[in-house]
Amino acid sequence: MIRRRAVAAAASALLSRAAGAQQTGNPMIGTAWMEADGTIILDLVARSGARTGDGRLVYPPDYPDRGMIRRHLGGLRPGETRPVPPFP
Repeated sequence: MIRRRAVAAAASALLSRAAGAQQTGNPMIGTAWMEADGTIILDLVARSGARTGDGRLVYPPDYPDRGMIRRHLGGLRPGETRPVPPFP
């Protein structure tokens, strides 16, 4: 439970910083893919001025909010890779 909260807090911070990516003309904030076992992996990048941050978020098949991530990506199947648009 604590680990999930820490991951959620880190993701929220990274994604909120990534909102600036949309304003700088780079609408995508990273790359997502699905492993053969259904695990979704997001490699995200956030830029703010001269600073850059990156992170990897891993959503196993039993992750409670995994459906929301799949919908945000427009669907995703095992072996498929997609760009990640900014989260609202």
